[in-house]
Amino acid sequence: MFLVIIILFSVPSICFADASEGDVIVTLGENLTEQQKNEMLSELEVSDYVQIITVSNKEEHEYLGEFIPKAQIGNRAISSASITIGAKDSGLKVQTNNITWVTDEMYTNALITAGVKDATIHVSAPYSVSGTAALTGIMKAYEATTNKEIPEEVKKAANEEMVKTAQLGDSIGADNAAALMGKVKDEISKNEPKTESDLRALIEEAATELGITLTDSELDMLVDFFNDLKDMDIDWNQVKEQLSATSEKISTFMQSDEGQSFLKKLQDILNQSLDSIRVLFNK
Repeated sequence: MFLVIIILFSVPSICFADASEGDVIVTLGENLTEQQKNEMLSELEVSDYVQIITVSNKEEHEYLGEFIPKAQIGNRAISSASITIGAKDSGLKVQTNNITWVTDEMYTNALITAGVKDATIHVSAPYSVSGTAALTGIMKAYEATTNKEIPEEVKKAANEEMVKTAQLGDSIGADNAAALMGKVKDEISKNEPKTESDLRALIEEAATELGITLTDSELDMLVDFFNDLKDMDIDWNQVKEQLSATSEKISTFMQSDEGQSFLKKLQDILNQSLDSIRVLFNK
């Protein structure tokens, strides 16, 4: 149930200092055809007059080349996104279409790391793609909108986090992987581990609490990543605030009429599924 509700809400961090609520910016892959560009603009529900930033395949390789094979990145920039500025402290919401490998929550976690907040982001492509390249465009749009530069090491860290979470998701499930990454960051933001041994213990405890079993290599990978991350120029107070806001959104939703309605519908679906299974076994 927790994972189902996590899917509904994504809270990260882009504070558009020089932008106003409701402002929209779009990133388009450089290799889209004119028809595909028009299709993307239509799907993203923006006009031809919206500010558009182009993302090249070269930029995709620059930020992803260290973490996934070149063949997986490909030689064409296709992924696109729209970013709508939200009200202060409204949090981040991500939704995707035709993205097959990176989930909404994976983008959300990576954007928290990059310092992105208070926006609604729609990521899409004209056909199914992994989605790894979209983060580059989103961060590029953030910089253009806020006139605030994201440190290069933080950009790469955000891309690395997205890729490692997706790779971990291949083993333990995408929802579990995203939940684990978020929980570890939450614990680090509350009480930063002093030694690598402390960090390893923190990750192991987080995995245990979520009912996740990690292999030794997966645990080593996470220890290495978070050990590097905690030494970077990351605003851990903001990370803590955004993760806390996510929990508050979930709690508020659960207590609302909409949340109760959702739970009733979910229960009805589960009951119908169980009834169907019973019918099959009773034949």
